[in-house]
Amino acid sequence: MRDAVIVAAVRTPVGRRNGGLSGVHPVDLSAGVLRALTGRAGLDPADVEDVMWGCVSQSGEQSWNIGRNAVLAAGWPDTVPGTTMDRQCGSSQQALHVAAATVISGQADLVVAGGVESMSRVPMGSSAAGADPYGPLVHERYGTRSFNQGLGAEMIAERWHFSRSRLDEFALASHEAAAKAQDAGEFDAEIAPVGAVARDEGIRRDTTLERLGALKTPFRADGVVTAGTASQISDGAAALAVTTSEWAAAHGLRPLARVHTAVVAADDPVIMLTAPIPATVKVLTRAGLTLDDIGVYEVNEAFAPVPLAWLVETGADPARLNPRGGAIALGHPLGASGARIMTTMLHHMRQNGIRYGLQTMCEGGGMANATIVESL
Repeated sequence: MRDAVIVAAVRTPVGRRNGGLSGVHPVDLSAGVLRALTGRAGLDPADVEDVMWGCVSQSGEQSWNIGRNAVLAAGWPDTVPGTTMDRQCGSSQQALHVAAATVISGQADLVVAGGVESMSRVPMGSSAAGADPYGPLVHERYGTRSFNQGLGAEMIAERWHFSRSRLDEFALASHEAAAKAQDAGEFDAEIAPVGAVARDEGIRRDTTLERLGALKTPFRADGVVTAGTASQISDGAAALAVTTSEWAAAHGLRPLARVHTAVVAADDPVIMLTAPIPATVKVLTRAGLTLDDIGVYEVNEAFAPVPLAWLVETGADPARLNPRGGAIALGHPLGASGARIMTTMLHHMRQNGIRYGLQTMCEGGGMANATIVESL
């Protein structure tokens, strides 16, 4: 049976909103990371049979079908197709799942998966004035007009009894871990600089518990979630090259890892952010593994309560969670984050001799992807 292996993983630095990447069109940002991917791996773009690209806000500010337009902007042959998909924050993780299924099924031998988001151009939650993306039947079914991720994070904090100080401590630890990794050069191998921007911009080295404790709670007056315990609005792109072990060997490529198991799950769309918990149970069951087998867990830090609830419910080792920091410190360019997180995890696994890694992330609408990869 054919398998799916990742032979290269590259990302841009993650830029702050209105920061160093904000002036780069997302198509050009995508094109740059595509060129870096094939260049570093020694791949011929003409061999790529499809590009599967994640992007959440496909509007006039970002482009239609960025996957195809990125191929053209990268200067790749006209014969390379591209498509764009939206599973909210997990869009590029879903792109990886589809790419892996495509090569396993024999429909293609080499597929690129990844994604982009320029949130400086289209901030999270933006929509046309008065637009309702849900429709009356959804509102009628759930008895609410509010499908708000910040309120969902507040509901999680309330359900799992997370205090404001607990969330602030988690956020501070994310910044500290990311700063430590950046100082040690641990991100260098995975980042393709964009112009003068060569490092992640979101890490706040001067943050303290006192500063975090002074921030307002925008979602509830008596809440516990703040901008400091939420992911940053960011710009960035990331890409992964997916093929089979046989094709990789024939072309002299050493895989980073095999896509061992990939699933998607869903949960309550009102609280919205809890689906990584059932997704983790599902992916481990399918894989025939336990959390003790997994050397690193990457759970997207959309809001601090999300990975904290995941830790409580799974009983996972906190020391293996997001060891190089997460979206609170590094940022969360929506359509790129799945591939960005996978890229960081793969390089961490390679540098530390870890066999299995697990990635999961909450998504708008109450969904989650989960992926287990195995080092080769």
